[in-house]
Amino acid sequence: MTEVIIEARGVVVELGGTPILNGVDLTARVGEVVAIAGANGAGKTTLLRCLAGLQAADGRVGMFDRPPVDEPEFWRDVVLVGDEPAWYPGLSVREHLELMRAVHDPGGAHRPRMDTGAALESFDLTSRADLAPLSMSTGQRQRLSLAMALLRPSRVLLLDEPERGLDTSFRARLAGILAGYAAEGGTVVMATHDLRLAEAAGARLVTLEAA
Repeated sequence: MTEVIIEARGVVVELGGTPILNGVDLTARVGEVVAIAGANGAGKTTLLRCLAGLQAADGRVGMFDRPPVDEPEFWRDVVLVGDEPAWYPGLSVREHLELMRAVHDPGGAHRPRMDTGAALESFDLTSRADLAPLSMSTGQRQRLSLAMALLRPSRVLLLDEPERGLDTSFRARLAGILAGYAAEGGTVVMATHDLRLAEAAGARLVTLEAA
């Protein structure tokens, strides 16, 4: 049986006395895409933050057979794409990608799946390579965030509504990119409202109910 990378059992989270997650279970294996669906307020983002070690929770949360922790060793294997990042002033799209490659040593155990040129092409950013991110549309900046994530060497992608701002045609391309990441031995867990994206990526669907 394929190795389990992520296992959450009986996860409970309360924020300010309000229940957000109430006994949630989730597993994800090597080569699998898991899509977390549910209405607004069901706790999709909170669950991702628990998996990333950024949100305290009762119950058991494990990744690579150990609790997730907000430490450099953990982030060498895991990439989280959530809120839009703070862009570096004065750096172009291409320079943001090149910086990502420089910071995350490609000589490590998990090599990047693409170089800067391939990332620009895959995420339809070639014609905007010399622009500053803040001069682009929301969807273009989202594509840059995703390109930076895929440029990094990693074993796990945690994505919070990766479809945000993307048009229909690029969502279809993104589904292929995520399916390819999983096919190469990666694991993807994404919170999404787009069930078509989840289906196209070959995702197993986990639906959260409001606590």
